[in-house]
Amino acid sequence: MSSNDRVFDYGPNAPHGPDVTGTHPIGIDYTDIDMTQNEKEVFNLLLKPDDSYDENGVYWADLPLMKRIKFVSKVDREETRREFGAFWKMFKEDPLAPIGFYFRNMVLPGAGLGLEGYVLFSIGNLKPLFQKAFPECWKKNEICNETWIQSVDYLEICGIIVGQILVGVIGDWIGRRYGLIQDATIMFIGLIMLTASWGVTQNGWVICYTWALFFYGIGVGGEYPMTATSGMENAIGSGKVSTRDDRLHRGRKVTSAFLMQGWGQFFNQVFLILLLLIFHHGSGNAPYSKVAAQYTFRVSFAIPAVGTLWLVYWRTYKVKSTANKQLRLAKAKSSVTGYDTESLSLTFRYFGGRILATAGTWYANDVFFYGNKLFQSEFISVIMPGSTSIMPGWLYNLINVGVSLVGYYMASFLIDNKLYGRKHMQSVGFLLDFVLFVVPAFHFKYYTSPEHIKEFQTMYFLSSFFNQFGPNSVTFITAAEVYPVAIRATAHGFSAACGKLGALTAAILYNYIDTQTKFYVVPWFGLAGVVLSVIFLPDTTGLDLKEQERRWAFIRAGREHEYHGIAIHPKHLSLWERIRGVGKQYDADLDYKQRVEEMRAEWEARMAERISEKAAHEQVQDDDDEHPSEVHSYFARSTKSPNLQGAENEKIPPLMNGANGEQGDI
Repeated sequence: MSSNDRVFDYGPNAPHGPDVTGTHPIGIDYTDIDMTQNEKEVFNLLLKPDDSYDENGVYWADLPLMKRIKFVSKVDREETRREFGAFWKMFKEDPLAPIGFYFRNMVLPGAGLGLEGYVLFSIGNLKPLFQKAFPECWKKNEICNETWIQSVDYLEICGIIVGQILVGVIGDWIGRRYGLIQDATIMFIGLIMLTASWGVTQNGWVICYTWALFFYGIGVGGEYPMTATSGMENAIGSGKVSTRDDRLHRGRKVTSAFLMQGWGQFFNQVFLILLLLIFHHGSGNAPYSKVAAQYTFRVSFAIPAVGTLWLVYWRTYKVKSTANKQLRLAKAKSSVTGYDTESLSLTFRYFGGRILATAGTWYANDVFFYGNKLFQSEFISVIMPGSTSIMPGWLYNLINVGVSLVGYYMASFLIDNKLYGRKHMQSVGFLLDFVLFVVPAFHFKYYTSPEHIKEFQTMYFLSSFFNQFGPNSVTFITAAEVYPVAIRATAHGFSAACGKLGALTAAILYNYIDTQTKFYVVPWFGLAGVVLSVIFLPDTTGLDLKEQERRWAFIRAGREHEYHGIAIHPKHLSLWERIRGVGKQYDADLDYKQRVEEMRAEWEARMAERISEKAAHEQVQDDDDEHPSEVHSYFARSTKSPNLQGAENEKIPPLMNGANGEQGDI
């Protein structure tokens, strides 16, 4: 247990709540804190953790630049040393334990996104195979309606948008756990539909295939807000005092779940290559038979169906109800039982710039991300101009996915670094992708010529890397963490839906403009992403999210000007918010005193509650004396209840929550 997660009990004899003047010692200490420490030092430990405040109690963002660099570097070194020590200890006890730890904490939370990445990106991979095996339908449109062929992309995206908005609202209304189970169930049914899709004619098959994708997309859309919010709130912890894990590794936890989408794409491409080789008699070359194509795509969908069925089981029986604890606490504090419409209204009023940032940058990123696919067909057609095989495209896509995975992992390692963090990562990623697109846009013939295709290929791979090591990873986490718990899933779902509108825009637009024009259009969305990030996106790197909830409590109570904490520190506000004067109330000393008083009030309320419980118990004892025949027989059946046995000697529960948030409820 770290010094920042210590549990204290001031004892039942403290008459007026904790004294922060340092005039009397602590009563009872549950950990390794010296019993002679005064309460002021204890409050410093609780309210000024050493990973965010220096030895003088100064917040890291208030330090001068060089001192800030030195402090952040020191904390990162110590944390790296601590984590490596824990890893080495785990490895010595069991060499496979670190792998199990990674699967439990990174793979399982992102399993839904991994399965989603496998299926959704297979649609684009399968289209060339369908065009080769069923040219009259998928390529020439002689026996199939062209509108339905194009609808494969459109309805898939529409289903995702429906799921993102619908499940986002459900997640804030009913709970995260229910949303997770619902998503997995819908995806499983959708995969059964995709695997069994059929029709009397090929056009009928296309229609069935398209609507199966729409249905599957609803489950996929829900994965975005549910994975982001549940992963983030698990990192925060269940108590009211934040954890070191939240402050230092929240971004890594969420991004590590999100990058499973990249692994899904990777394994999809691997399985498609293997399945085609198996069913096409060991050859990947054209012509492709209809039977080989049918078996390849149906088996490729049956494989994730098995994994998704297991995911339904896991989320139903193994995911604990604590997935909803942060939401329950937020609703209880606001006395809300259903959907918190007031918080939604206040969010648009106070965080309008943030909505523009998260929704706008996601829209720009998805247009850009879709545009990245332009490179693939161009440089492959130049490298192998006479090839009729789909294998070169699949192999180059496999390399591209591998490069993207490197970007995902780089993002997870640096997204919590206070000197770089979310905002810089997103802005730099957008800027570099803009450059990597705009250069070939105005020198298109030069870079697509055979002698310069290597440069074109390099830009293609780099654009994939910086898209993942930038906006694609950052938009996923910021769309959840810059908003309050009560409407977090809704806000994330709305932002993600705006992103998919960007993909839909690209899917429709690219059907009506030529390749050269596409390259003229795409880069400017990257530049728009830079502008939106710089002006409207706050930087939540290193920010205690429970402190942000504390600020939200002031806003919801109509007392926003009385809040003076780090959630309105200029470092954690957008340029737009600073221009509007949001951070002018920031005052570290005043906030510290205010937090102490809040803790005092909660402590006294807890004491009053325990006294009330004790009085009620004494009343029961008096009733027992008056009616021994009835009451005594009841208590005789409850001898195992610790709350009814020896309650007069029961200690007042600890003031602060432990690392696991199991004790106390400050």
